[in-house]
Amino acid sequence: MEITVKVEKLSKSYAHIQAVENLDISICRGEVFGLLGANGAGKSTAIECILGTKKQDSGTVSILGMNPRTDRKKLFEKVGVQFQEANYQDKITVAELCEVTQALYKTSSCYADLLKRFGLADKLKSQVSELSGGQKQRLFIVLALIPDPEVVFLDELTTGLDARARRDVWKCLSDLKAKGLTILLTSHFMDEVEELCDKIMILKNGKSVFCGTVQEVITSGPYEKFEDAYLWYTDKEDKENEGI
Repeated sequence: MEITVKVEKLSKSYAHIQAVENLDISICRGEVFGLLGANGAGKSTAIECILGTKKQDSGTVSILGMNPRTDRKKLFEKVGVQFQEANYQDKITVAELCEVTQALYKTSSCYADLLKRFGLADKLKSQVSELSGGQKQRLFIVLALIPDPEVVFLDELTTGLDARARRDVWKCLSDLKAKGLTILLTSHFMDEVEELCDKIMILKNGKSVFCGTVQEVITSGPYEKFEDAYLWYTDKEDKENEGI
């Protein structure tokens, strides 16, 4: 299978803190890869280095055969990015924001179709500031998909969504995956990871403590449920029990 994202021996530190250390990631076209870990585990730093918005100390990164730092302009015609936090100018409408985003790319998807797919067709004239948290989250996913990307990065993609909206987003992403879209996501929702991810990596203190499928993480530990296995790998349960 064609490898769309390749990361080898990626390391990044801040002063005396090792944010990520020797990460190896390989994602094929049409795969969904979940980067998991507790807050502060190194997920954000890893993604920023992969995208080229931060320079790694060592290691190499390739997306669609290109270096995200030196081939930035060409590469980002084919990459979509959605972040959990985003700030836009006051009083900009949904339609205006989509048009501004669309203008950044040579080719793009029809944003009206994307808004309809994500349940926002009736919000075209609404100001972004007036949207609910869940509506904003779905809009940010739409913005990431406007360039009709081959690879998309999604950060906590369904935070703030109710159960129905979450499942609608899952269905949309599964349809896009079937068409060959490669997705790298972070999530704290284990049901979401089980539903969407072909492979996962669990980070702890900047290091990979597991990389493989959801089923493999279950069979490699003492627990039968994925969430329990995840917590066992991150030692989160032990830390929570310390104060009991």
